[in-house]
Amino acid sequence: MASTIRILGIDPGLRRTGWGLIESRGNNLSFVAAGTVRAPLDGEMAHRLVVLHKGLTEIVRGFEPEEAAVEQTFVNKDASSTLKLGQARGIALLVPALAGISVAEYSPNSVKKTIVGAGHASKEQIRMMVSVLLPKAQFDSDDSADALAIAICHAHHRVSIARMKALSA
Repeated sequence: MASTIRILGIDPGLRRTGWGLIESRGNNLSFVAAGTVRAPLDGEMAHRLVVLHKGLTEIVRGFEPEEAAVEQTFVNKDASSTLKLGQARGIALLVPALAGISVAEYSPNSVKKTIVGAGHASKEQIRMMVSVLLPKAQFDSDDSADALAIAICHAHHRVSIARMKALSA
């Protein structure tokens, strides 16, 4: 019988970092919790990163996920924005890693293809499919819906990733 694995999905952002927690038991997925860590829009970058770090640390401590998945940075034309987003993503990778949790990374297109079936799906399509796949899911923003999608993506790919790691060891 398959064991239950608690997965934390994280959609990093400097203003809003979405998080979503699911449980995966074989092919069965269930919603646990979701939300958004909101950093102040003003002030120093370092302070905003501290807020994100504290928020994600509380989530990891409170829900004790066994695995985590983070969305990779989408490189846009504005290099400065991409670099700033990378700092938030660093926090999203660091917090679970410090807790001893393995962290997988997925591109936005990979998440969309896994959830919706198309790599260029809209936010509305993602929200709808997350609601279909997790009927009891409650999310407070597109960011938390995206985080649940990232967790679902990881649930679908985690066995393949484990096999690839075992083969390369």
